[in-house]
Amino acid sequence: MPSVLGLLEAREKKVLEEVARLREEAERVQAALGDAERALQRLADARCNGGRGAGRAVFRGCGAGGKRGGGGGGAGRVEGMTASVLAPDCQRIVSVLASDAGREGMRCQHLAMALDLEAVPAKFEGLRSQAKRLVERGWAQQVLPGVFTAFAGPAD
Repeated sequence: MPSVLGLLEAREKKVLEEVARLREEAERVQAALGDAERALQRLADARCNGGRGAGRAVFRGCGAGGKRGGGGGGAGRVEGMTASVLAPDCQRIVSVLASDAGREGMRCQHLAMALDLEAVPAKFEGLRSQAKRLVERGWAQQVLPGVFTAFAGPAD
């Protein structure tokens, strides 16, 4: 008849093996999740650019979904939604526009400087395009032609 200590040691060995197996599986799942999230972000970036020139845009991510130029879809801002659903570059834009410096509105040149971008017309145009997409989706507002600020509605 096996001893109690022997039974405990055998059970402990089985549980340790199961823990090791589960840790390996968790690492595989985490790696797969990271790959899938990166693929999803690339697709969202490409969709925001109408499927063209995804590598050329200054700021590519425009949110969780929606149609280019349509202003609808999943990227549209809804009650209770925070900017954390946006791509990191869009979060930076909204953050600057929501700051004290952006409260009265910012031209894209000033926004580019606040984001530490190179002060060249191509960067301003890319940023203007991104800001207009954020306006279409309810994350920013255009207070004057070419002047943007964060949307200060109930979804904040």
